[in-house]
Amino acid sequence: MNGSERRVWVRRDVAAGAVTLAGAALLVATAGPAMFTAMRGADRLDGTLAVSVILNVALVLFSWRLHASLRNETDRRKSAEERIGQLTRQDTLTGLGNRQTFLDEAAAMLRKSNRRGRKTALLLLDLDHFKTVNEVNSHAIGDATLQLTADRIKAAAPAGALAARLGADEFGLLFSYEDGRPDLVDAVAERLVSELGQRLEIAGAAIHTGASIGLAKSEAGCDNIEQLLRRADIAMYASKNAGRNRYHWFDESMERELNMRNAIESGMREGIPLGQFVPFYEQQIDLASGKLHGFEMLARWEHPTRGIIPPDIFIPIAEETGMIADLSMSVMRQAFEEAKNWDASLTLSVNIAPSQLRDPWFAHKIVKLLVETGFPANRLEIEITESALVENMGVAQSVVGSLKNQGIRLALDDFGTGYSSLSNLRALPFDRVKIDRSFVTSLGSNAESTAVVNAITKLSDSLGLPVTAEGVETPEIEAKLKTLGCYQGQGWHFGKPMDVGQVRVLLAERNLLPVKRLAAPAGERIRELRKAG
Repeated sequence: MNGSERRVWVRRDVAAGAVTLAGAALLVATAGPAMFTAMRGADRLDGTLAVSVILNVALVLFSWRLHASLRNETDRRKSAEERIGQLTRQDTLTGLGNRQTFLDEAAAMLRKSNRRGRKTALLLLDLDHFKTVNEVNSHAIGDATLQLTADRIKAAAPAGALAARLGADEFGLLFSYEDGRPDLVDAVAERLVSELGQRLEIAGAAIHTGASIGLAKSEAGCDNIEQLLRRADIAMYASKNAGRNRYHWFDESMERELNMRNAIESGMREGIPLGQFVPFYEQQIDLASGKLHGFEMLARWEHPTRGIIPPDIFIPIAEETGMIADLSMSVMRQAFEEAKNWDASLTLSVNIAPSQLRDPWFAHKIVKLLVETGFPANRLEIEITESALVENMGVAQSVVGSLKNQGIRLALDDFGTGYSSLSNLRALPFDRVKIDRSFVTSLGSNAESTAVVNAITKLSDSLGLPVTAEGVETPEIEAKLKTLGCYQGQGWHFGKPMDVGQVRVLLAERNLLPVKRLAAPAGERIRELRKAG
């Protein structure tokens, strides 16, 4: 209630009170003596006086009722305003403070800690895989997950801490601690990482999340909440990049890495439409005959000043920023255009990102691309990682079914890396299994790897599924795979990934390329046009 409104209500209260007092005074002045005499039995009230008495009593009662009504209305209005004020400062879902409240109160906490010679720590927490929780389950389960997260944050918070929900799945916890005792902050972060990494059961659904946490402390050059938030945010992304469900303290090197990452992201946004991302090809060999079976498509960035940039630099950023779909479709289009000219016996394998598997229109987009480029569906093999299936099994079954209906083959990639592999093989109609390179590269030197490869080969054989081993880097590994019953492999032993020109030379030497003149690859055409312009 502002000042002018408050003055209006005060005037109304005064007016109602004045009417009540006036009625009472009028009653006493006009009827008081007569009523006193009548009550002593000395006289009788005449009719006019009786009416006057009744009217005065009614006036007093009306005035009192009006005054009470106005007072109740004032109380209700005040209560509503207090409720509105609470809502503007509190997150209604979790009961924690909201971002504005956090910013307002954090400044006061920082000043208080500085006066007392204490440090202030900011813990910035982001839920891992929360988007998947909403997409695979429901927003109601997502809301329940946020509420449980808030409860755990409040339970772990030290006395006097300030907790808030800062964004959709982002939380902040600010508290002071004794200078020289960062272990106290570590203990809070470790507890939250441990508790939030545990599986949840909500409405019959198994929820797997985690917490990526960034920590920052008040110090010289970082003495306000905006600077703390920025540093904690940088540290939080370092936790995500390191594998999620962990925490990191901010250090200066993170800021340098962030600047480099931002430069890469900016370059990618410019480079995708310019055709700077191109396909490279890794040979897939039939180990029994030594013949070329096909290629796996790999993305490379032909940067105008830095040269060829490998995928481990840009793929994580593409997935994080949502550029992976456009990048992948652009590179696939170039690969399809090229591969349709190869010998019909050669296949093309393409690995897709987990986010693409969450797209219900993914199968439609692939089919559309096949039609536009003229590449046969039966020569395409889509590789899906086990981790992607664990995150998106419900959607994956629908997408995979649509791909299979078009004649596209499916391979389960990175098989045996710790997920429920057998159940995945039974749940979806795969055509091939690919053994993760981590087992293949250590064959011969690690008995456990040998046992795993042997088990996967026998299991796949019993299911009628061919096996491809990734990471074949030496003749010894190739020979070992043959003894274990694995008869297809890929890796540097057969040659490094090749660009379009190198593939054409290889295929021409093996009579696997039609004699007709091929058009320049899409990336080359774009570069030629750019030079001509």
